[in-house]
Amino acid sequence: MLKSKLLNSLILAALAVPGVALAADAAPAPTPAVTANVALVSNYLYRGISQTGGKPAIQGGFDYAHASGFYAGAWGSSISWIGDARIASSAGLELDTYLGFKNAFATDYSYDVGFLRYNYPGVYAPGATKADTNEIYGLIGWKWLTLKYSRALGDTFGVSNASGTNYIDLSGSYTIDSAGVTLGAHYGKQTYKGTTADALKAVGADPTYSDYKLSVSKDFSGYAIGLAYSSTNAKKSVGQFYNVGMADGSNIDLGKGTAVLSVTHSF
Repeated sequence: MLKSKLLNSLILAALAVPGVALAADAAPAPTPAVTANVALVSNYLYRGISQTGGKPAIQGGFDYAHASGFYAGAWGSSISWIGDARIASSAGLELDTYLGFKNAFATDYSYDVGFLRYNYPGVYAPGATKADTNEIYGLIGWKWLTLKYSRALGDTFGVSNASGTNYIDLSGSYTIDSAGVTLGAHYGKQTYKGTTADALKAVGADPTYSDYKLSVSKDFSGYAIGLAYSSTNAKKSVGQFYNVGMADGSNIDLGKGTAVLSVTHSF
């Protein structure tokens, strides 16, 4: 299966964060610092696919940043996709841990490289591939634009033998200082590789897809209120990958176009 299959995010979760930082903001803090954040979202989308079956989620994390550019942190969110797909029980948490190095260079440019592990604790069904996933990533930024490439190192969100699976993320974020409003736009493409993905493609069930998002946010005394619209071209025909059959007999299109409201507080 796939995370997209179950629900296919983080730099925080695409919709829990108001926008992508400007290149000028990408420089590390002048002294070691620890920050934290907490958020409520009306629907947790990751790479355009709902992780909560269209329902709200609570999220939060903390980050350590050093003057050298080194950073590390952890971030978590409530989820339901593993249980909804009947892959595991007692699996209502996503906990991401990451570390990397970022800095600014030349004029208006920035970079960010690192490692991210997605952890999904739970009691898995016999024979099921765990959803835990390791990715490495690299990002290049110019002013208000960023281009990021993430590459999986092995089993990916429950898909076995998926090394080489990758995600390309092109995002823009622009702040209108006079209004205190941040506008964002995003395009991403999730491409699945490996023997499992090849077998799916052979039967016309290619799980590769693209996602799109437009967002707007405004800060109110430390609370960022965001509204975003996201959609994908994920095939509903790919069984439980993007169209989960619930226990009550209903079906949920996990990649359909939807609006998401978020409230984020950083401290």
